[in-house]
Amino acid sequence: MIFVIASDIHGSAFYLKKLLEAYKKEHAEKLILLGDILYHGPRNNLPNGYDPKEVISLLNDMKDEILCVRGNCDAEVDQMVLEFPIMADYALLRFQNKNVFATHGHKYNTSNLPPMSNIDILLHGHTHVPVCEKHDGFIYCNPGSISIPKGNSTNSYMIYDGENLIWKSLDGEIFNSLSVKG
Repeated sequence: MIFVIASDIHGSAFYLKKLLEAYKKEHAEKLILLGDILYHGPRNNLPNGYDPKEVISLLNDMKDEILCVRGNCDAEVDQMVLEFPIMADYALLRFQNKNVFATHGHKYNTSNLPPMSNIDILLHGHTHVPVCEKHDGFIYCNPGSISIPKGNSTNSYMIYDGENLIWKSLDGEIFNSLSVKG
């Protein structure tokens, strides 16, 4: 089972199309979105190809393949136009035998850990900076942003292939990977 994990689309149809091409090339079964879907936010410049209406259409076309959590730029009005749920602050997932806490990162993050004791992987976006590292007791992964990368990073996403979390550019270049076996 392969999951593509992405965050911080911020209304960019241009970069979403590149992500969906990568999703198809990866032969993924689910697209996990970690929030900030349609709106660019007051602190960000407009991303290349800003077109929230096209983003809505592209994502609604694959609504049965998406699991999404709410970002700080997502609002109830966004839920009115998207045909998959986006309003939960987090989702608890099982990757093989691992407990995964998926969230946007503006509430729960490495500085404010989720109120659960048996999390194996903390997965969040929000910072627009990709990270994949082991912490004391859990693995922390952030796919970065597909449309507004920060911290000298590139437009990126992650995949989970059943044994590894792999961070990639939208062009498919592998930047980092971390085994989650064991």
